[in-house]
Amino acid sequence: MRACLNSLQRQGLLKTCKQTAPVAPKFLLVNGPSLQSRSYTSISAADLQFGQPVHETHPHLLRPGELTPGLTALEYAQRRSKLASKLPKNAVAVLAAADVKYRSGAVFYEFHQESNFFYLTGFNEPEAVAVIEKTANDNDHTFHLFVRPKDPKAEQWEGSRSGTQAAIDVFNADETGDINDVERHLAQIIADASEVHTDLQPKPAATSAFARLFSNTSPKAEGLASLFKNSNVRPLRPTINDVRNIKSNAEIANMRRAGQASGRAFTEAMRQGWTSEKDLASFLEYGFKRHGCDASAYVPVVAGGRNARQIHYVRNDDILSQSSLVLADAGGEYGNYITDITRTWPTSGAFTGPEKDLYNALLNTQRTCISLCRASASNSLDKLHEIAEKSLRDNLSQLGFNMSGNALETLFPHHLGHYIGLDVHDTPGQSRQLPLQTGQCVTIEPGLYVPDTEDFPAAFRGMGMRIEDSVCVQDEHPLVLTTEAVKEVDDIEALRS
Repeated sequence: MRACLNSLQRQGLLKTCKQTAPVAPKFLLVNGPSLQSRSYTSISAADLQFGQPVHETHPHLLRPGELTPGLTALEYAQRRSKLASKLPKNAVAVLAAADVKYRSGAVFYEFHQESNFFYLTGFNEPEAVAVIEKTANDNDHTFHLFVRPKDPKAEQWEGSRSGTQAAIDVFNADETGDINDVERHLAQIIADASEVHTDLQPKPAATSAFARLFSNTSPKAEGLASLFKNSNVRPLRPTINDVRNIKSNAEIANMRRAGQASGRAFTEAMRQGWTSEKDLASFLEYGFKRHGCDASAYVPVVAGGRNARQIHYVRNDDILSQSSLVLADAGGEYGNYITDITRTWPTSGAFTGPEKDLYNALLNTQRTCISLCRASASNSLDKLHEIAEKSLRDNLSQLGFNMSGNALETLFPHHLGHYIGLDVHDTPGQSRQLPLQTGQCVTIEPGLYVPDTEDFPAAFRGMGMRIEDSVCVQDEHPLVLTTEAVKEVDDIEALRS
């Protein structure tokens, strides 16, 4: 990105901001050539509107120099540089923004940016393409960002757009252009590239066999794919996973903020009596936002009684019995970074003897595994899963369970944990067999789901419970990101006493 990164490294802010005395960036809004480069003008950013918050328009959300909450423009530039350093000379990486998805007709779902695109750009609008073009010089690259142009008529209906000039002056692109002309802009870049690293597909993979029956190729996707047909195309995912794998201090701070807010909402929920899954789910989602999260990170699971044995139960429409347990799996997100929490507690406020015994068997296992989330222990997620299985087998045997055959697989059918970050299941495809490293963030979530059959002790039949925390791996001690959500039996019961 030529002089751009040097400027950012000197300033630590937007390209037009000085670290000692931040000022609003300036923009020139004129009809110029379709491919734009940097220019300097005299219009204050505070007088303009963008497709997402910037410090000059939303100082209550972003500090000077931040491009998105908690993350500076410099950090985004460093991410692009790190990715470029892993590409061969004259190779390019091509990424597309997420598209708006519609529930029906003109009714759209809340927009959520494609995670790899967001990670590298901080740009939070649809219909955009980012290209990182590695030059022959190992220490240099060009960042292209093609976006929707400003359009007052469209913006009256859809909300503000950042536009092409902001792509340069706010998002630090070296070159930009109208997304509607992206094929023309990309043609020469792709033709000159030694390799094209991308996960774009002309026909996106359908998520189910049923969906594949009706999937269609979009004309835009076909157009982009045609640009790659004579190129040496490589998958981008392994490279971008390697870049996203270790979280920066700023990323960890965002996840800690989400975890703290979400944990407080959980503890507040446990203080109260609930009669329906729906009411509890609504309270948690409201609590996440009230304590500072932007939104819920995923559709919550709020499962009372036997519903807790369904791992991804999301109907949340049943009555809560005052003589059973309730399992809640939910979490908020802050600055697009998520947290993931599960707690199980008695709706009455007090555990029965069998509930307490089974819960403590699960909690002992979770404590053991969390304590081993440190780089010095050289454990992988798969190794921790094996440790969890042994702990559960030993604890359950002491409670009278027959643990022969596939009993443990029946009682604990899912993995102990997964990576987290911008996504609930972060860096998809990343191996769980590799030793955990400092800065990786994971969940630790053992669960027990006891079928209501004679194969298991009568006192525990029908119970479902899971305990989950978000954890950041450190050198010698794990950092639990969700500690505000109480989980000790005495602490849970004290909330209602």
